Amino acid sequence: MANDVSGFMAGVPELMILRLLRDHEMYGYEIVQTIAARTLQVIMPGEGVVYPVLHALEKEGALKSRRKAVNGRSRVYYALTARGAKKLAALADHWTSLNNAVQMVLHAV
Repeated sequence: MANDVSGFMAGVPELMILRLLRDHEMYGYEIVQTIAARTLQVIMPGEGVVYPVLHALEKEGALKSRRKAVNGRSRVYYALTARGAKKLAALADHWTSLNNAVQMVLHAV
């Protein structure tokens, strides 16, 4: 059944990543852990999902990155750009419309 609803999930990883980065910069694995924690492990994206999305968003100019040494390790931190903020607003509007439509079906009498 997951294949039947995959179109509904399009843009969800981007939406969550952009939303997290709206508050402050984060590195990839931190994003993975934060999504899992904030969704109470309902959504547990793997690094194989998050990193390609990060790279695509950076390539389109929605994110910028910088390398930073932390405890002797080099990490790439991502931050939202103005273009990313616009993309976040558009994705959030789309998600809200979609969610409202599903709620109307679920609560129909």
